[in-house]
Amino acid sequence: MGFMAAALFPEAPSSKDNLTAPLRANNLSVQHVVLGDVLFKTWYHSYYPEELVARDLDRLYVCQWCFKYCPDLVPFLAHRVQPRRTEINKGKGQLIYSKGKYAIYEVDGEEHQLFSQNLSLFAKLFLDNKSVFFDVASFNFYLLVHNAFHDHLPESPPPQIIGFFSKEKMSWDNNNLACILVFPPWQRKGLGKILMGISYELSRLEGRIGGPEKPLSELGRIGYLKFWQARIASAILGIKNKSTLSVEQIADTCWMLPEDVITTLKEMDILGTKRKKNDSSIMINKARVRAWLIESQIDLTAPVDKAGFAEDYLVEVEE
Repeated sequence: MGFMAAALFPEAPSSKDNLTAPLRANNLSVQHVVLGDVLFKTWYHSYYPEELVARDLDRLYVCQWCFKYCPDLVPFLAHRVQPRRTEINKGKGQLIYSKGKYAIYEVDGEEHQLFSQNLSLFAKLFLDNKSVFFDVASFNFYLLVHNAFHDHLPESPPPQIIGFFSKEKMSWDNNNLACILVFPPWQRKGLGKILMGISYELSRLEGRIGGPEKPLSELGRIGYLKFWQARIASAILGIKNKSTLSVEQIADTCWMLPEDVITTLKEMDILGTKRKKNDSSIMINKARVRAWLIESQIDLTAPVDKAGFAEDYLVEVEE
């Protein structure tokens, strides 16, 4: 059985090849996970029920469509050959965005509790301090799906969920994102920016300035700073006929919290001075932004195309 598993499930790059992988925890209940056909190491402990998943398990098999899990290979293979009732494109979640090979599906945690719980348990294997496990009814989950179309093949591979973020349906802190994860085999491809971009487009559609739930992990902080830097620089340079802008103007343009704008401007080292002694607004000079852009060589291409949102979803939001 061990030889069979190794042949069926090629291992993803090890953590030493994946620069986003943190030091692995010492109390791992599951050492490796098989997601569909891909085998890779876990990073942290998750709270799978011990009566179903024994402690110190070497390999946990997880369905790539419904995230149901099994410690044994044979039942897992039997589950995979069943009709794919749980595929995302067959009723689980609503397509809200599509662009090229990537799509976003919105899943209501209350309507699909088992799926959302299984997804959260899987995500905890790679998240240290954030996750939602069983109280999922008050959250929506936004799935990042890769559609591998191959014109030269008679049958293309089925869609693959490769990441997600969760969002409270009602956040008193205006959080537009609670938990975010791109699964390890698909990291370092810039896909996190798509999830972040979708979260801010949702803020825009809802008419509420927002930001991610705090505190951010160290990896989360690094990822968000890069995303915010590109977003802010693009917004500043895109506003015509103004040589200086206030933090409030930037926040309104980017649908970002003012404190996140200030944090990012400090990191970019382009934070200006107050316009007047009794004026609380801080001015940003476009020339300093252009100089920073030349030095940093950051890509200002927007990760999300507003035209990619499904028309029926936009109608629902407007209503």
